Amino acid sequence: MNSERADDHDGTDAGDGRAARRPHRGALTASVAAAVLLAGGGGAYLAATASDGSGGSGASGGGTASAAPGDDGGTPPPLALDGYPAPSGGAVVYRARGALPDGPDAAPVYRAAGEVTKEEVARLARALGLDGAPVARGTAWTMGAVKDGSGPVLRVARQAPGTWSFQRYAPGTDDCAKGPVCAVPPTAADPVGEATARKAAAPVLAAVGQGDADLDAGQVIGAHRVVNADPEVGGLPTDGWTTGVTVGAGGEVVAGSGRVKAPVKGDTYPVLSAAKTLALMNTGDAGAAPKAGIGGCASPVPLDGRPGAGCGPAGARKETVTVERAEFGLAAQTVRGRPVLVPSWLFETRAPGARAGSTVTHPAVDPEYLPSPAARPSEQRKVKATGYTAAGRELTVTFTGGVCARYDAQADEGADEVTVTVTETSDPGKVCVLIAEEYELTVRLAKPLGDRAVVGPDGERVPPAGRGARLPEPGR
Repeated sequence: MNSERADDHDGTDAGDGRAARRPHRGALTASVAAAVLLAGGGGAYLAATASDGSGGSGASGGGTASAAPGDDGGTPPPLALDGYPAPSGGAVVYRARGALPDGPDAAPVYRAAGEVTKEEVARLARALGLDGAPVARGTAWTMGAVKDGSGPVLRVARQAPGTWSFQRYAPGTDDCAKGPVCAVPPTAADPVGEATARKAAAPVLAAVGQGDADLDAGQVIGAHRVVNADPEVGGLPTDGWTTGVTVGAGGEVVAGSGRVKAPVKGDTYPVLSAAKTLALMNTGDAGAAPKAGIGGCASPVPLDGRPGAGCGPAGARKETVTVERAEFGLAAQTVRGRPVLVPSWLFETRAPGARAGSTVTHPAVDPEYLPSPAARPSEQRKVKATGYTAAGRELTVTFTGGVCARYDAQADEGADEVTVTVTETSDPGKVCVLIAEEYELTVRLAKPLGDRAVVGPDGERVPPAGRGARLPEPGR
């Protein structure tokens, strides 16, 4: 076995927590972010959501199985969330306007699983009015004018949840006299009405299984109207799993982003009430809720921030944010970079003097099952090789990875094939930006590759990286 290493770069009216549907939570940010991350072909997002390439959860590392499907009724494994939310430390104090709901005793996590099929991409493409067949390009399915950007472009990540982005017009001039293609169509003064926008977005939402999602068509950007869809998963509302469809002044879909595959049910965890979760947000101590005021304060929270009362150190000025409503649902998080929907309380809040409210979410999972990133050992997972080149006894594999991990490559040689395993080792306590890069690692074989196939640990063939990928041995 040969190996090489790449070092890292540096409403509370329901006792179960269900309330009337809340105002939309500003999904445009999530929609735009997904589109930007996929603009380069899906790599940036895939670094945050790539599977281990083997269908498993990796070699080791506590919490890697925390989002495994199924629930055998036993004790669930630790849920090692990336960037587990820290308490406010007293800088912001959340104070409930009224009584908070208890919610359920337990709830499951939902995770992304599998790969997006060609048929799933084609269904979305038809809803967007695109002709032709999807083409697999590296880590994404693509359709449209991918090379020159002169027309509609659809990109869908091949790995679940299948993050997709669509752009009908490329950025540029709207002077059609300068070329055969208008980069940006002329815009009208007024956007279409909400009913028209919903009708235009309906086929797209149906294509990704969100035809019955909670919709908000009130967002307007210039002459465009955005229809945001917040789906329910397992009968619960979601936060951070939004599909955004932008409708132009002519009533056509001009852009969009979201996810193709619905998440699957994973392990079930004990969950806290809204009051205990709110105490965690304020103090980091869920046990403070029963014996202290709402928000974890031993005395009423001062509205004017005067020192000597409430939470936090004496003399510290605090901002009191009012919790107007709490709803039990699912919020998007990541476990080792892979997306999961975690049982959470969705708090509708309003800061002093704010004209509009906002949603603050916090995991409702019992902290006993949420290990601190700093306390976790280094974690490992397998990374799928996307291509290879061979020159003599040197075999170089390419793969996509993050910027804060170490990578090792090993080769097991057989008579007919060479099995290449790329392993990522990450530090759960290290804060890292979710950016993808393409890497190469070279392993030295006992003899030239010859006619042997290159495969991954799952037995799937690794394709040559390009023309001339299999070079002759020097001296031949």
